Amino acid sequence: MSTYTTELQIRFRDVDAMGHVNNAVYATYLEQARTQYYRAVLGADLSAVATVLASLSIDFHRPVHLGDETVAVDVDVPRLGTSSVPMRYELRTGGETVAEAESVQVAVDDDGASRPLPERYRATIETYHDL
Repeated sequence: MSTYTTELQIRFRDVDAMGHVNNAVYATYLEQARTQYYRAVLGADLSAVATVLASLSIDFHRPVHLGDETVAVDVDVPRLGTSSVPMRYELRTGGETVAEAESVQVAVDDDGASRPLPERYRATIETYHDL
């Protein structure tokens, strides 16, 4: 399975009063990683792809601090559904896993109902991740 990896800069605004990256910011990091994945792997702008985020879960292992400077995010697609793209993420800093997450994107039609993934995206994802 091929893994897509991107590195994100930790910004001062990401840090809360406790001195670490706020838990809600992790969702933004995942969104940034998904956006970059769609551009790099599918050659598509996520805002132009008719999908919605159907679910998101994050397991936190340790706090991330501003001094960590960057977070590497690995993105894997373990399988494809008819209309869904489940994604698994590993977030690391300094070579240490700081969080793991899962999300599901669902392809939708103009009315917001689920629809099958476009074949060009399905084929590209299957090839990239050896599905």
